[in-house]
Amino acid sequence: MNIKISEIANLPSRFGDFKVKAFKEGNKEHLVIFKEKLDEIPIVRVHSECLTGDAIGSLKCDCRDQLEHALTLASKTNGMVIYLRQEGRNIGLLNKINAYALQDKGLNTIEANHQLGFAADERTYEMVTFILHHFNIHKIKLLTNNPKKIDSLSDIEIVERIPIIMKSNPHNEAYLNVKKDEMGHLL
Repeated sequence: MNIKISEIANLPSRFGDFKVKAFKEGNKEHLVIFKEKLDEIPIVRVHSECLTGDAIGSLKCDCRDQLEHALTLASKTNGMVIYLRQEGRNIGLLNKINAYALQDKGLNTIEANHQLGFAADERTYEMVTFILHHFNIHKIKLLTNNPKKIDSLSDIEIVERIPIIMKSNPHNEAYLNVKKDEMGHLL
């Protein structure tokens, strides 16, 4: 892997004072948000980019709520958030909006991705292992509901899985049910 790595910078935020470091993998630039003094076995959230949720506050998903919960927890526990640039389960923003349009016509999130020629979830997590090794982290408490994330981190010892379950709303209830019933998320 040809990875470019930034310097460490300060990032004061409404969630607390963090350090940040960027990792450039091809044309994707991932961000690691972390406390200066990480716990010996830190809580780590692997969060995939969701512009509509994270930045705009879309109610179609639980992404923003999960990100804000993870940042709050990372601040309180000396943890880390790894923000992966994998928009729309790694199908990109344009395709994600096309998937939204298909969902508006009655398809669920998986059916919409399949209609567009994609798997239900195109994300990969090799970069997470690279990042954790870069920080000399080999044991973590993983903040996730996604068994695919757990299974993908075979080189990292997950000493605890911490659920990250957010309150549903009328706009994301069906989406969350699909994640649970068809994608095996631990909700």
